[in-house]
Amino acid sequence: MPLPPMNQPHTSLPRRRGFMAAAASSLALPVLAQNGPAPGAEPKPAQGLERSRTRVAGFADAEMDYQLLRQLGTARYGGASVGECLALAQRIQNGDPASWIAQFAAAGARQQADAQARAQRGHAHSARDQYLVACNSFRAAEYYSGVLDPQHARLGLHSRDCFAAAMRAQGSAFEAFTLPWGDTPLPAYYFRNPQAGTRPGKTLLIISGYDGTLEETWLAYGRAALERGYHLMLLTGPGQMDTLRFHPRLAFVPEYERIGKLALDHVLARPGTDARRVALMGISYGGYFASRIAAHEPRLRALIANSPIVDLHAYMVSFAGFDPAEMPDAQDIHLADIDHIPPSELPAQTREMMRNLMLRLGQDSFKQAYQRLRQFRVDDAGLRASAAPPWPWSAAARGGALDPIPPFH
Repeated sequence: MPLPPMNQPHTSLPRRRGFMAAAASSLALPVLAQNGPAPGAEPKPAQGLERSRTRVAGFADAEMDYQLLRQLGTARYGGASVGECLALAQRIQNGDPASWIAQFAAAGARQQADAQARAQRGHAHSARDQYLVACNSFRAAEYYSGVLDPQHARLGLHSRDCFAAAMRAQGSAFEAFTLPWGDTPLPAYYFRNPQAGTRPGKTLLIISGYDGTLEETWLAYGRAALERGYHLMLLTGPGQMDTLRFHPRLAFVPEYERIGKLALDHVLARPGTDARRVALMGISYGGYFASRIAAHEPRLRALIANSPIVDLHAYMVSFAGFDPAEMPDAQDIHLADIDHIPPSELPAQTREMMRNLMLRLGQDSFKQAYQRLRQFRVDDAGLRASAAPPWPWSAAARGGALDPIPPFH
């Protein structure tokens, strides 16, 4: 449905705001309803003694509620305290990014100071655990911060520093390094699994998506991989959160096979890598990045695409409900327009999502950002290339036997 031009009376502001919110938030996460129904009436206070005054409730705003659930989900591997997250949520104003940033940044600072105090007393395990919680609190604050705002890099680097401190506290075989992307180094982490000994072992590479970080990826997937005997490499590319901490104007590129080649060149050169057992996992929009890499990279022996995305533009449009790439130029919104749109038409949360979308795709307008997304696809040529030797299943197509490959599990 066409949107009213910027210079005409806004006769359908709620509908227009809903479309814009959907199109902006769809790039960050598949969440459409930015302003969900308010929770039901709160129950009347119970009479007499109560064991708890906590009533578990999230946010009416669907995107902020998702981010709260995201934070809570990391509790399984030590990235958050459930009770602390719920307490923070009570102090955050619904749908207000600045309120979210302030609360989680303050929590991260408290947790980091506590971790440092524990480390000074020689309590390495307690310090490690608290550093990980602080790391993830800073990441949560980083999420809602605009990529050109200096606090975005500051919060992200605090998260990175806390993670490194946690790894040192537990004596982890952890390396922070970079992959050479022209004049721009791309951050990466490598963890050698101590269970492997001197023998070459299986390796898992993981790449996140639009707003995940290396540290969050370790909490959500990497720690589990290490427990299951994998060497682990976490990588990131242009436009991703870790890279933006150092290079905020470096935009996404469609050709993630170029980043994949750098990563595989690096990991296969390590003496502990069994070249027959190298897998790649992509998370969220990293499902596209990983699929694109695998379509061009025969050295990979397994792909885990979560989600399996071969056309990022089509994927985004399906969530938005319309294609901003087709909107008339008169209805397009440029970077210079965003701060002049009334808050009643474009809430603060949607405003920052739209701004970040344009910047991270290297475009000047909303329409141009979605036009750029059309280039983010896995084409037939790449798929044909992936079927060529030495992929293990290609031998059967040639009439030969499959190469014996040790199982991953």
